[in-house]
Amino acid sequence: MATPTGNHRPYVLVHMAVSLDGSFSGFQPDVSQFYSLAAEWQEDATLVGADTILAQENELAGADLPGPKEGGPVLAVVDSGCRVSAWNALRDVGHWSRVIALRGNVPSPTHGVEEIVTGGQQVDLAAALAELRSQHAVQRLRVDSGGNLVGALMAGGLVDETSLLVHPALVADSHRRPWWGGGHAVPTFQLTDLEARAIGDDIVQLRYRLVW
Repeated sequence: MATPTGNHRPYVLVHMAVSLDGSFSGFQPDVSQFYSLAAEWQEDATLVGADTILAQENELAGADLPGPKEGGPVLAVVDSGCRVSAWNALRDVGHWSRVIALRGNVPSPTHGVEEIVTGGQQVDLAAALAELRSQHAVQRLRVDSGGNLVGALMAGGLVDETSLLVHPALVADSHRRPWWGGGHAVPTFQLTDLEARAIGDDIVQLRYRLVW
């Protein structure tokens, strides 16, 4: 597994389940396979957008809360709008050792959560990643989020590797949402093929290194 060398931020992996036509929504992914492969990464931190957390609020409200996972990764949530409030449940759900809110420099309720504040109205993602490495020794970070956050990271040249679980599905135009966001101007980069392997009978994992 690659780790950053001489870098001021973590090595960033985008691991996503996608349809054959590149959508991260509009089909039923194999969740078990997705998280089984994610566990191989052994990340120091999981980066998630606020929309992803808010979409899971009902499930989180009824979840068992065994407490923080000792030795587990940090959960870092990009929450520029201060919309997330279930910080205690996220901390205690048993997946992460601690939770951190990544926020812009705007007045915000604390909800008793640790914060990293960068940027103005929006989080400065490059600075926030640098703070995760310097303050919390995060060297490997996995992005577990939708296309908006991935697109913003790509636009900033902040993605080092992609792992795409390609499912045998095609998504209608009205439901297709590109895994890379689609609404961001992304700098020129090159892809280096790392691995292609079959997962079960009908899923393919494609891994690429991004060279900016």
